[in-house]
Amino acid sequence: MNLDEKYDLITRGTVEVVTASELRTLLENVDKPKAYIGFEPSGLVHVGWLIWMNKVRDFIEAGVDMYVLEATWHAYINDKLGGNMDLIKTAAKFVKKVMEAYGIDVSPIKFVDAEDLVSDKKYWELVIKSAKNVSLARVKRALTIMGRRAGEAESDASKIIYPLMQVVDIIYLDLDIALGGTDQRKAHMLQRDLAEKMGLKKAIAIHTPLLVSLSGPERKMSEEVEIDDYLSEVKMSKSKPETAIFVHDSPEEIELKIARAYCPPREVELNPVIQLAKYILFSRKFTLHVERPMKYGGDLEVNSFSELEKMYGEGAIHPQDLKKSVAKALAEYLKPIRAFIESDQETRYLLRKLSQAKITR
Repeated sequence: MNLDEKYDLITRGTVEVVTASELRTLLENVDKPKAYIGFEPSGLVHVGWLIWMNKVRDFIEAGVDMYVLEATWHAYINDKLGGNMDLIKTAAKFVKKVMEAYGIDVSPIKFVDAEDLVSDKKYWELVIKSAKNVSLARVKRALTIMGRRAGEAESDASKIIYPLMQVVDIIYLDLDIALGGTDQRKAHMLQRDLAEKMGLKKAIAIHTPLLVSLSGPERKMSEEVEIDDYLSEVKMSKSKPETAIFVHDSPEEIELKIARAYCPPREVELNPVIQLAKYILFSRKFTLHVERPMKYGGDLEVNSFSELEKMYGEGAIHPQDLKKSVAKALAEYLKPIRAFIESDQETRYLLRKLSQAKITR
């Protein structure tokens, strides 16, 4: 695989690379760069997580040395699963099982539990040194990476530690690339700034899109809110199960949820049904079969997202027809994951345990 092929594979389906020139230089000079993504083990897995799992697959194929950080202590700080560490670790195991169910070869991946990092005094030395090089105001602005507002640190000071830990995760593991959704942008930019101040390696940041909630954006984007904060606010969340599609949902559940989804005619931006098609179904070569009444031209075979976007924007596809076709295709797409969960005793146990737990935030 040549450099251009590696670059295209690493960056496809992403929305931002900071910076593209740094990535090209890295690929020219490092045979096996180190990258990571961290996730909070916080409960069940919705389809939005398949976006980053696809990128993990791409990174491995491109020859990247891939780390997946199970951010257990981060989840504890963020009050996930009621701060129950046993449930948090259960959720971490479940995510790994979903990756296997999704067809990802997990054998070359280095899974790291945050427990291993926080047990090393060198890690905390880096946290303190990072804190010495940044203002409290800057750290508070980064709290949106954990779905929090700056003011929430007033009643729980542990929240201030979270962004610094995320910075140090990258430094401690000596990573070249930090992968994450656009909601993680502030942490990645903070790492780049602090690393430069401290004379350490700046990680290249690669950001993936976020799926909007099935209920759609509750409010319009305003000039006062930064785009990454806004997208974090309107993204699909497991804490609102009626507005999220989980990888284990039955075809009937998927159909019902999508039937109720926000899907204004001719509108493509922040349309969750359109996004499901774009980021999940059309993430690889795919044809969407759209059933339409004969009086409206009959059935369609849509071979690319650009084609779907154009037709929907022009009103050639009715929202109800789009919903039905996406629901059917998504249920089929998730069929192997459901089959794996149903056939694997440990995964069924993990799912049952998490389904009974209270999912927070």
